[in-house]
Amino acid sequence: MQTQFDFTVVDRIIDDHGAKQSATIAILQDIQEHYHYLPREIFTHLAKRLGMPSASIYSVATFYENFSLEPKGKYVIKCCDGTACHVRGSMPILNRLREELKLAEGKKTTEDLLFTLDTVHCLGACGLAPVIMINENVYPTMTPDAAAKLISDLREKENENA
Repeated sequence: MQTQFDFTVVDRIIDDHGAKQSATIAILQDIQEHYHYLPREIFTHLAKRLGMPSASIYSVATFYENFSLEPKGKYVIKCCDGTACHVRGSMPILNRLREELKLAEGKKTTEDLLFTLDTVHCLGACGLAPVIMINENVYPTMTPDAAAKLISDLREKENENA
């Protein structure tokens, strides 16, 4: 049984931006910030509210790599596998993160939607390699054990806040 999507938050975001087509990217950014992804249900609703084709909104959402149509965790972990990070041991870190998060190959987000693990080609911090980034925080000179401790600390923080 599928539940009806509540557009209250989406409508507030649209209203905050003046329901203008020129604000499409900003609206999508705010929706994604709230839901941690762009729910498919929003496209038709946005099209009606902004007076534009849903295909146009969808094309914006799929053009920019920052947007996600799949649910992401509260903590998005980006493991750099650029040349400097790879040479300095990013793969053992990535493997340890997958193990800690119980993510099978090809699966990126934990069942509880707490963590999403992505690999990226470069985070622009080659001198600090190997590097991971969790949301907006960069963690330099990572090791598999240090990465596992970060996960443990974040889980502990979430348990305290529950």
